[in-house]
Amino acid sequence: MNTEKKALLEYLEGFITENRKEGFKRVLENRTKHFTIAMEDVYQLHNTSAVMRSCEVFGIQELNVIEQRFGKRIDKEIALGAEKWVDVRRFSTIQNCIDDLKGNGYQIIATTPHNDSCLLQDFDISKPSAIFFGTEKLGLSEEVMQQADGYLKIPMVGFTESLNISVSAAIVIQDITARLRRSAIDWKLTEEEFLEKQLDWTRKSIKDIDFIEKKFYESEK
Repeated sequence: MNTEKKALLEYLEGFITENRKEGFKRVLENRTKHFTIAMEDVYQLHNTSAVMRSCEVFGIQELNVIEQRFGKRIDKEIALGAEKWVDVRRFSTIQNCIDDLKGNGYQIIATTPHNDSCLLQDFDISKPSAIFFGTEKLGLSEEVMQQADGYLKIPMVGFTESLNISVSAAIVIQDITARLRRSAIDWKLTEEEFLEKQLDWTRKSIKDIDFIEKKFYESEK
């Protein structure tokens, strides 16, 4: 199957510029699924979009969005195109999201300033982790808090107890991904994941992609 995908990719790359092709490779070399981000019922749409943008900028490939109470579409203006390059995984319930992430080998890490959480700089980056962020006013639900494998907080020295969710997410994502890249941990995409995203992004860059792919498969018969 990978041989066929590689052949298709080689064919499709003939329809994009060399610059774009090399750009995809460069960006994918810095992508990771070692960490993933989960957002629980965030009411303000622009915050989800801004977190997606942070995932894209700092190289996290997947964003999990729980829409149990507030079914919202991504604000493309705020995301600034990030929705094309980040995989958004939507869940209708908290439990479905937690079960899926745990089934994929992630530990559940809840961000909260209100308990004996691990400080960000002391967080162990060695384990694949799903970092959960909660609603603007109430934080994470008890359902997440009770099932979390660990707790994380950003050190603060002012009077204010919390940051805007999109700011908090950006700080956490930047810190853990920067440390990850300096580590000896095997954090990069697998060869198959790399190929899948090359194909996905190349397809998104080509007009009349259905027609062009049809021509490829006809030529392979």
